[in-house]
Amino acid sequence: MTPKDLIAQALEAREMAYAPYSSFKVGAALLTRDEKVYRGCNIENAAFSPTNCAERTAIFKAISEGERAFAALAVVADTTDVCRPCGVCRQVMAEFFSSDVLIIMANQAGKWETATVEELLPGAFGPAELDGDRIQHA
Repeated sequence: MTPKDLIAQALEAREMAYAPYSSFKVGAALLTRDEKVYRGCNIENAAFSPTNCAERTAIFKAISEGERAFAALAVVADTTDVCRPCGVCRQVMAEFFSSDVLIIMANQAGKWETATVEELLPGAFGPAELDGDRIQHA
């Protein structure tokens, strides 16, 4: 699947966004190594802190279905520049993405660029920072 194909999937996911407060709709599409796509959108809440970003929605959907091997994630919004993941999403990506996962950041006008999680969140906190005796990986 090409980056443009994955961006198209993210654009479709964006249409499902629940953003009555900000009107800022975001879509994401997560590609697994076996070519399965998990789409996500942002889901707002009147209390704001329970709001979930599109990237995390897609990642959590995939994780909840047993997926652990990812190839790429596209995120798109109606922005002037490309849509960049927030800090919380970057931390979640650092937890679940290997160093070769391509993160595609795009806007609706067709502009896009790519990065790795290390480029987006250098020095991320991860399992290595925790006591190894307590960590149980699936």
